[in-house]
Amino acid sequence: MSPVKVDMHLHTMWSGDATTTPDELVEAVAGAGLDVVCITDHSTVNGALALSDVLPCRVVVGQESRTGVGELIGLFLTTRIPAGLKPWEFVAAVRAQGGLVYVPHPFDPMRHCLRADVLSELAAGGGVDVVEGLNAKTSLASLNQEAVAFAGAHGLAVGAGSDAHVPSAVGAAYVEMPEFDGPASFLEALAHGTLIGGHYDPPRPWQPRIVPSTKAT
Repeated sequence: MSPVKVDMHLHTMWSGDATTTPDELVEAVAGAGLDVVCITDHSTVNGALALSDVLPCRVVVGQESRTGVGELIGLFLTTRIPAGLKPWEFVAAVRAQGGLVYVPHPFDPMRHCLRADVLSELAAGGGVDVVEGLNAKTSLASLNQEAVAFAGAHGLAVGAGSDAHVPSAVGAAYVEMPEFDGPASFLEALAHGTLIGGHYDPPRPWQPRIVPSTKAT
């Protein structure tokens, strides 16, 4: 069975700081040759749910949330995780849905990375499933390497994502891994995955854009 290419971390116009429309994402996914995308919009799963039957690839429903001490991502969700949760509360909410807890861009001081002591506490207590070992917006390779080393030291799976906020960044980092059919087999497949890609964060000059409303009707 052929491996699949999975971008584990990207954003759409449903995120407050991204404007990638469904049509743009369809084109970007096809151009990058991705088989699976984890749509991890900020504080909502609406975009991922809306695009599940639209994109030319499978969609894993995710959500990136601020916890007060840094960001965490839930994967394989069915409903939105409430805002304002503390780290262990977020973990419990994700696990209640049968999902996976993914730590994005750890150790990157230019991002809303999870505080180091909290990350260590979560990892030691079984609150982390996957650590992002390659984030395409992290400019220093050493920070990604530190994340990979942390995952290895704690026996955790390692993931990769473009963290795309614009269409051209989609697929800039991804995992090539065996097929999977759910959260448990996803973790098993990640153990045999390869992180592919590198730094890709081109300047985003301001320009006026009108995108469709993301408010529920």
